[in-house]
Amino acid sequence: MRDTKDKLSNLTIFLHWVVGLTIIALAAVGVYMSENEAFELYPIHKSIGVLIFAVIIVRVYWRFVNGWLQPVTEYKTIEHNLAKIIHWVLIIAMIIMPISGFIMSGAGGYGVSVFGLEIIAAQFDLITKEAIPHNAQLAGFMHETHEIAGWTIIVAISLHIAGAIKHHFIDKDNTLRRMLGKN
Repeated sequence: MRDTKDKLSNLTIFLHWVVGLTIIALAAVGVYMSENEAFELYPIHKSIGVLIFAVIIVRVYWRFVNGWLQPVTEYKTIEHNLAKIIHWVLIIAMIIMPISGFIMSGAGGYGVSVFGLEIIAAQFDLITKEAIPHNAQLAGFMHETHEIAGWTIIVAISLHIAGAIKHHFIDKDNTLRRMLGKN
């Protein structure tokens, strides 16, 4: 079933919430890890990041095949354009986040595994126990990209949530109810 102005498909709703909530959780854990050097969380963060990337690809594919969501009512042009910009930022950032994290970890010598299944082998110095980068410059660039994309997605999600709250409580329209499957 395709999305309509009045009703979203179950697939659209499922993909929106699974990807959205997972990215929020990964962003929160990512900020916590970087501020507290919580190295024990990195394998879980990377594993979930790799797995959610597959779901992100399905979500992006579904969005382009199914088309952009139709507004439930007419809005000012500026509001409509801001919504489109935020949706594009979310799509681009949710693609960049896992790709940059994957490349950063692999190129930095830390490897990438999914719950123990090795995808890119780690490379550590046996004496110092420090990672030996395959490409330090690429790893550094991807680290910066991952961080910038992370803060970008945090801001974009915050604006997205603010927009949903505005639609629900100020405009009193069915935008949020439609995304909850309650229309």
